Amino acid sequence: MRMTRRPFMLFALLLSAALPAQGQLPALTLSGKSLALSVSLPGGYGADVSLSFEDVTGLNLLSLGASAQLINPNDPNLLARLPASVTPALPILLRIEPPRIGPLSFRGITTLEIHTHNLLYVPTTPLRLYHAPLGGPFEDMTAAMGSGSYRARGTSGGFSEFLIVSDVRPVDQVIAAKFESLEELLEEYSGSMPAPLASSLSALLATAQADVAGGALPDAIQAVDSFQTMVQQNSGTSIPNVWRSARDVENVAGYLRAGAQTLRFSLALKNDLGL
Repeated sequence: MRMTRRPFMLFALLLSAALPAQGQLPALTLSGKSLALSVSLPGGYGADVSLSFEDVTGLNLLSLGASAQLINPNDPNLLARLPASVTPALPILLRIEPPRIGPLSFRGITTLEIHTHNLLYVPTTPLRLYHAPLGGPFEDMTAAMGSGSYRARGTSGGFSEFLIVSDVRPVDQVIAAKFESLEELLEEYSGSMPAPLASSLSALLATAQADVAGGALPDAIQAVDSFQTMVQQNSGTSIPNVWRSARDVENVAGYLRAGAQTLRFSLALKNDLGL
């Protein structure tokens, strides 16, 4: 279900005030494989956003297509795109949607980090970083989080909309959903890789699930790490690993690696906090 469009904000570089106009976010820093943005919206809401790549060409502010907007956390259209019991925690929707005619291309994964002083971090916080295709369902992409006052990092094989949410679902439910999502990705793109490789990756996920069921979380984490390693070792050869603005190829390796990283995050959280 698509969200109602609201006015986007154009942010002037080095100015604190947001101007009510349609446009892009300015780059605070652009250095080789990374780009940093600062978001400042009415009501005192703000965040620092960084995006980094393993291998990228054509990266600049215009080719990235970044924008942000204030949202209504109680918007039923928005809530319908989130899993039950998950609600927006910061009323900022970040959108990264590179124009199709742009020069941007990257290999592997891209890493997004959001840092905001509007939220506070504690080890048991339910705050998470979520992403979604334009107008589509949101899902957890968190790969790490920490203080200062709250920061979250996630990886992706493409671009989308991003939100910081409060996810109060039981961790076992989250883990089960992430296993399901990763299995569906592997099944969807199994035809793009050799059958023996797809079978080996599927076996690693089955092993990890059996370890979770048996309470052997360190073994499950190790199996997920092995999944990531196998994907990365075959990226660009047996598994496609390129994203392009033209959307004419699928970054299968990036999708699989990102799915495994957020699954690992939840497994480690359960193990470390005894959840």
